[in-house]
Amino acid sequence: MIDEKDRQDFDVIILGTGPGGLQAAIHASRKKVSVLVMGRPELSNLYKAHIENYCCIEGVKTGRELIEAGISQASSFGVRFLREDAVAISSVPDGMFEITDEDGDLYRCRSLIFATGVSRKGLGLKGEKELIGRGISYCVDCDANFYKGASVAVTGGGSAAAYGALTLERLAREVTLITDKLDVSHRLEQELDESKVEVLRGREVKRLIGEDKLTGIELDDGSMLELDGLFIERGAKGAMELAAFLGVNLDPEKFTFILTDEKQSTNIPGIFAAGDICGPPFQMAKAVGEGCIAGMHAAIHARAMKRKEGQIDNT
Repeated sequence: MIDEKDRQDFDVIILGTGPGGLQAAIHASRKKVSVLVMGRPELSNLYKAHIENYCCIEGVKTGRELIEAGISQASSFGVRFLREDAVAISSVPDGMFEITDEDGDLYRCRSLIFATGVSRKGLGLKGEKELIGRGISYCVDCDANFYKGASVAVTGGGSAAAYGALTLERLAREVTLITDKLDVSHRLEQELDESKVEVLRGREVKRLIGEDKLTGIELDDGSMLELDGLFIERGAKGAMELAAFLGVNLDPEKFTFILTDEKQSTNIPGIFAAGDICGPPFQMAKAVGEGCIAGMHAAIHARAMKRKEGQIDNT
């Protein structure tokens, strides 16, 4: 259990260190609220990209240059950064939100901004799309209960994969984590080591076995695993899953984007979103614009809550 006294409170917490998240942090902080940005900059879609179509920037710039400049700028305004992924989010009775990171540390905020981009990455294997819902899943939190007492595997090397394997351990008969490289916090890795999850390091899924239903997989070393289910969890804890569990509305057709209004507000008071996670076009200019709007209104919401709490006056 996390000791309540160790919890850290912020007015605004932003998930994502891409252009949308950084712009949101800059604009929120200018309204004199405390801001925390969570995430790993090197995992941003922009980080390895090259930019040559952004207003007021001449020539070709690397995404890394722009992100590092954004972090420096936001930090100068008092924004704090945490290079950890969120693995759980819940709402609490006082209208605030609680976020748990990979290390099990707890943070609370009045306004929450999703700016994590979209990163649902499949394996690109033959039969993968046909087996979705028939043994293939991209969301442990959504589908874990369908695999009680079953033999399952998770593939991926980030917090989503590790956290997903630990979640499945409580339900499935046996759980295997397949990863070419495990990149999680020390605490999360220690939890894996102390669990019953079998971790196959330096391995990748090469082939899916089964026609109407997944029955197994072949790894890149030629070994076979008989499975009832394979969870593809690549990257950070899926923002869509985290948002959905809070009751945030997603687009009704494919459930791949968060729906927002002109203030970048979601249907849940205090929750905002910006950037690619709100849908196409997937352009930095759009992400920055939405981040600006989300940051300002998240700060306004946080300050309104503080007034009701009597922490600031009405001036």
